[in-house]
Amino acid sequence: MLIAQISDMHIKKPGELLYGRIDTQGYLERAVAHVNALDPSPDIALVTGDLVDGGKPEEYENLKRMLSALRMPFYLIPGNHDARDPLREVFSEHTYLPRSGFLQYVVEDLPLRLIALDTLVPGKGFGALCQERLDWLEARLKESDQPTLLYMHHPPFDCGIYAFDAARLNEGAERLADIVRARGTVERVLCGHVHRPIQVRWAGTMASIAPSTAHQGTLDMRPGAKLSMTMDPPGIALHLWRPATGLITHLSYVGSYEGPRPFS
Repeated sequence: MLIAQISDMHIKKPGELLYGRIDTQGYLERAVAHVNALDPSPDIALVTGDLVDGGKPEEYENLKRMLSALRMPFYLIPGNHDARDPLREVFSEHTYLPRSGFLQYVVEDLPLRLIALDTLVPGKGFGALCQERLDWLEARLKESDQPTLLYMHHPPFDCGIYAFDAARLNEGAERLADIVRARGTVERVLCGHVHRPIQVRWAGTMASIAPSTAHQGTLDMRPGAKLSMTMDPPGIALHLWRPATGLITHLSYVGSYEGPRPFS
């Protein structure tokens, strides 16, 4: 099974630029075309938060128009820039999304079991998993011994970039690690939020962060460095599941580049 991970699109209303200069809509349109052109085609796409920039219905309508062009099923979770009710209302045909409460769900009947977590704290940049959300996860993991892919917006670990480490999963990260480590069936934890490709060993498994389809977080690991962004090439993550190997992750840059050409 091949999974495309799209993250941190920050979509605005049609024709509106992020920070007055970044065409996040154009970037996402190119990312969708990139995913659709992959051969082999991904079986599903996971869209890991900061779907829009202001949590407004018209932004979600614009997002829906673009994501509807994907040729495979896609699954959404919110990030800190999102709002639960407009998201679920605009994407009402996505019946996996709960009609009330937290946007957490399980996708069964795939080679990998998918569990989505909602780390949104309205009005805040950091994330949280309260007792209710963690109790729900613990119960879902106990239901099956199938290899599981856990995905969420905020990373539950430090990445070495000061501003993002201050705004990661700030509540519930220790218990989440205990739950994941104790169960032993989580193959990978997928995150967004940092706008950079990052991998780490965490809680007895692997965790990774996908880049943004638009602007990237600056790779600045100086203590106390302020939050900033760069226009590094946009990208997506591709996760290939093979039972004998596990999950293999690739970074796929979105754009036009010379090649392929033979090495000779």
